[in-house]
Amino acid sequence: MNEQLQSKLATLPQTPGVYFHKDKSGQIIYVGKAAVLSNRVRQYFRPSTALRVEKSDPKTAALISEIADTDWVEVDSELDALFLEAEMVRRYMPRYNILLRDDKSMVYIRIDYDSAYPTVGTTRRPLDDGARYFGPYLSAVSVRQALKLLRRVFPFATSRQTGSKRVGLHYHLGLDPGLEEGKTSLVDYRANLRKLISYIQGNRTKIIKDLEKEMKKLATAKDFEAATLVRNQLFALKNLTKQIVFGDKEFLDISKDHALNELAELLGLSKSPKRIEGYDISHMSGTDVVASMVVFSNGASDKAQYRKFKTKIDQNNDFYNMHETIARRFKQKNIKSWGLPDLVLIDGGKGQLDAAVRARDETGQSHIPFIGLAKRLEQIVIRKADNQGNGSGSGVTIDASVVKSLGGYMTETDDYILIDIPHSSNLIKLLQRIRDESHRFAVSYHSVLKTKRQTSSVLDDIPGIGPATRKKLIKHFGSVQAVVQADTAELVKLVGPKTTDALRRHL
Repeated sequence: MNEQLQSKLATLPQTPGVYFHKDKSGQIIYVGKAAVLSNRVRQYFRPSTALRVEKSDPKTAALISEIADTDWVEVDSELDALFLEAEMVRRYMPRYNILLRDDKSMVYIRIDYDSAYPTVGTTRRPLDDGARYFGPYLSAVSVRQALKLLRRVFPFATSRQTGSKRVGLHYHLGLDPGLEEGKTSLVDYRANLRKLISYIQGNRTKIIKDLEKEMKKLATAKDFEAATLVRNQLFALKNLTKQIVFGDKEFLDISKDHALNELAELLGLSKSPKRIEGYDISHMSGTDVVASMVVFSNGASDKAQYRKFKTKIDQNNDFYNMHETIARRFKQKNIKSWGLPDLVLIDGGKGQLDAAVRARDETGQSHIPFIGLAKRLEQIVIRKADNQGNGSGSGVTIDASVVKSLGGYMTETDDYILIDIPHSSNLIKLLQRIRDESHRFAVSYHSVLKTKRQTSSVLDDIPGIGPATRKKLIKHFGSVQAVVQADTAELVKLVGPKTTDALRRHL
C-alpha cells in the first residue's frame, strides 16, 4: 500500500457509504457498500485479511493486489448505500464485481399491482407476467430487510391464503391491508402500493408532502379518525428517513462521482452536471411516434422525473420528431414545472443533435449544453457554431488535453467535433447508461401505443364493448386475432352471452 493511499484511509468516516477500489490506471475495479466505511474499507488492507483470502479466496486476493487507490461516497443510511451500490455497479460494470459474484443472480422487488389481490415480494428471475419489477439489487438480505421495515409504513400482502376469507395475524399487526374481509378496498390498497412504488423509486420527499396535505385536509373536514391514521403513517415514514431510502439523491456527494467529474472536465463545464436529461425517439415507419425524456440526478436515474411525449404529427423523420420534442420540452410551462437541465444527451448522431440544438436555440435556451452519443461507435458528438459565428453550437468547450488524458482522440469537421473515448471509461459508461435508459423508456411507450392502436382497430367499433371489456378480452386471449378465433363457450364464460353475440356479429 502506497503512502498516499495510507494517508487517505486515515480520513475514512464512521458513516454508511459506497466505496470504489481503483487500479493504478485509475479505472474502477470494484464497488462495494458499507454500514461503516472506516471499518469495511480498512479490512482490505489488513495483513491478516490478505493472508486469509490468499489461501481461501484467490479472486478477492487478486482484487486486493490490484488496488492502488480508493474513493468513497458517504450516504445517510445503509439502504442509501444499497441503492447507490446497485446503480454504480450497473453503470461502471467493474470486473471484480462480476468475477466475485460467480453464478449468483441479482434480486428484484416484484409487485403485481394489477392483479385482483396484489402482493409484494422478491425474486431473482423477472418474468413477463404483467407484474412490476424494481432493481436489480446486489443484496437479497438487505432488500428483504428494507421491505420488512417499509411494510410498517405501507402495509402490503406477501401472499394469499387459498380459500381463506378471514384476515390473518399480519392484519392485526398493521402489516397487511386485510382484503379478505374488506378491511381495505382494492382501490385504497392500490393507492397505498403507489406510494410504496414511488418511495422505492426515490420519491420520498414528495410522499411526505402529499401526506402532510392529506392530513390537513382531513383535519379541516373534521375527519379526525382518518387524519390520525395519516398522521401515524407520516410519523412512521419520517422515522424511516435515516434508515430506509432507495435512491434518495439528496445525500449524494457528486464531487466523488468519477464519471460526472470527467464529463465536466471534458466539456469545460464550470461544475459537475447535477441534472442530466436524455432523449430518444421511437416509432415504426413513422407511426405511433413517441419521445422519451429520462432524468439522471447526481448521476443516478431519477424515475419520478421521467416524461414522455407523443408527437403531434406522425412522421418518419427523426430530425423533425426530435426538433418538436425539444421545442415542447423548453416551453415556459414545462420549464416552470420541471426546471432546466445542466446537460442534455441526445441519442443519435449529427442529424438528431443538429435538430435538437436548433430547437433549443429557438426557445432561447442556447446556454444549455447539448451533446449526442452516436450508437455505432459510441462517439460523443459536439455541434460547432456555424462558419459565420452564428449560433452557440453545443454550448461546450472541448479541451484536447482532457480527451488525451482519458485515452481518447478527437476528429473535427467544419460543423462537428467527434470524440472517441475507450468504452471502458467511467464517462462513456455513464453516457451509455443514460442513452440506454432513454431508449428503453421510449420503446416501452411506443409499444403501449402500438398495442392500443392494433387492438382498437377492431374492438373499438363494436357497440356494447367498452374499455373494461376490451382490456379483459386482450388480457385473457393475448391479441385481437386470438379473440376472433376463440371458442364461443369460452367467450360466454368470460364476458357473457350478450357481449359474445355482439362480438360474433361484428367480427
